[in-house]
Amino acid sequence: MEFNLDNFKVQGVKVNYYYICKRKLWLYSKGITMEQNSDRVMIGKLVHENSYKRLKKKEVLIDDMLKIDILDNDYVREVKISSKMTKADKMQLIYYLYYLDSLGIKKKGQINYVKERRQEEIELTNEYKREIEKALIDIKEISQKKKPPELVKLPYCTKCAYYEFCFAKEV
Repeated sequence: MEFNLDNFKVQGVKVNYYYICKRKLWLYSKGITMEQNSDRVMIGKLVHENSYKRLKKKEVLIDDMLKIDILDNDYVREVKISSKMTKADKMQLIYYLYYLDSLGIKKKGQINYVKERRQEEIELTNEYKREIEKALIDIKEISQKKKPPELVKLPYCTKCAYYEFCFAKEV
């Protein structure tokens, strides 16, 4: 059976959250946003705004859904502070490449880790296509649930914008 992207389109941040924490994804999907209270998120926004100022095609919005950091002739580029969430960053970019590919736009991907002055190049493969399709199906299922997924304590929870929300009973 062929995958119909129109039934599973989501914002890139949801793909990112899917690979970081399913509970965070669910909360965000329900409109519960905590990022505005996070110093780490604010620092990320500042780094993003002040990086690559000379480029003309920054923060390109596609279909009122995807906000691509940088788009040029050959690449879709994502700007990240550090590589601490490599898998989530990579899959978010792969989703952008997949989405654009479905529109007939073929690009390579590049993640720019600003703090580390490092870049990672990514190309969309059939294996990545299958993985992103599976993730999109899971994202839809998680987002439609009435209750959030069980709390799973992860090493980076204390730095998450949702930390106090998730661990209110323990504080």
